[in-house]
Amino acid sequence: MGIHWDRLDERLRAQVEANTAQYERVRPALATVTSQLQSGIRDIFRTAELTPLFVTARTKSVDSFRDKASRMLQPAEPGDAPALEFPDPLREIHDLVGVRVIVSLPHEIRQAAALIKRQRSDFDCRADREKDIGSIESGTYGYSSRHLIMRTLQNNTVKAYQQALGDPARATGSYLFEVQIRTILAHAWSELEHDIRFKSSDPRAWSPYFDRQFTATAAMLEAVESAFAELHERYETVTGYWDEEGEGAAPLTPRRVREVWQTLLPHVDRKSDGDWGWAAELLAAHGLKTTTELAALLNPETITDVRAALEHRYSPGPDRLLDDLLLWRFGRRHIELTAGEDEHRRESLQRRFRQLETYRQGI
Repeated sequence: MGIHWDRLDERLRAQVEANTAQYERVRPALATVTSQLQSGIRDIFRTAELTPLFVTARTKSVDSFRDKASRMLQPAEPGDAPALEFPDPLREIHDLVGVRVIVSLPHEIRQAAALIKRQRSDFDCRADREKDIGSIESGTYGYSSRHLIMRTLQNNTVKAYQQALGDPARATGSYLFEVQIRTILAHAWSELEHDIRFKSSDPRAWSPYFDRQFTATAAMLEAVESAFAELHERYETVTGYWDEEGEGAAPLTPRRVREVWQTLLPHVDRKSDGDWGWAAELLAAHGLKTTTELAALLNPETITDVRAALEHRYSPGPDRLLDDLLLWRFGRRHIELTAGEDEHRRESLQRRFRQLETYRQGI
């Protein structure tokens, strides 16, 4: 039946059974509330930039209600009469209706919560907490989840439920329900944990090794989510390089060249100093002055061709690779614009240019 129900003091069973019978009677009306609230939360995102993977909802089952309504408080003094944690569970338990908003990445949890909390004409946020904050501060692991306690305002479906509930409830249309927001990975982890850890048919069939495994998988989950978050951030940055009216228009200062290079080619960054002025000068010699123009130059296919054509004995650093890419694109013009009086550089550029031309002819 449930851990709390099984442990419930006999003197409190009649009260819990009466509450459970009432809940079973009104649950169909509450299920209608659940469906309406699920639709309402889903509609919030229809015109928003953020699109959740899915929005689900559930009405607490009768068995689950009975078990939660059976929770007892610790007696203040030994020998005190037992007391229920929720003497009026239909009004005091705030997750009888639960809506879940499942998103892709951790930063979307904050966005979803902000969107929901802004719907002040329909909802009033009564509580907002991060479920994983305690585990972070204690140095342990658990799944990350944002829990909002929302209150409906003048909701007609809620009024119908409250009328079914009867006295002493008043049909005000105000009702507290829970919204959980989490990532898809955290959702999968929590579902599996709940099935194994909390739905065990026999509490004795448990091993400390299970707890160890859940902790290990939570740690792996955090690492994977961090990797996906970093990938997303890098993608958003790179996408911005091609926005010719936004980030793509940013001028190629030495610092900007370094930032773009280290984002697009982090594996080619073997420089002994932080001076990127030479790079900005080389690019400016050809009139390349914006971020978009540099991003176009650092084309992966072109880099592959340049590497194959020159057969570098050593992996080139940023200075050499940029020089080769400009030579590939501008040919003899690059030699004339950048060799100057340096005969050694001119000879090197001419030799590499011949290699590039030979390779091009063989493609």
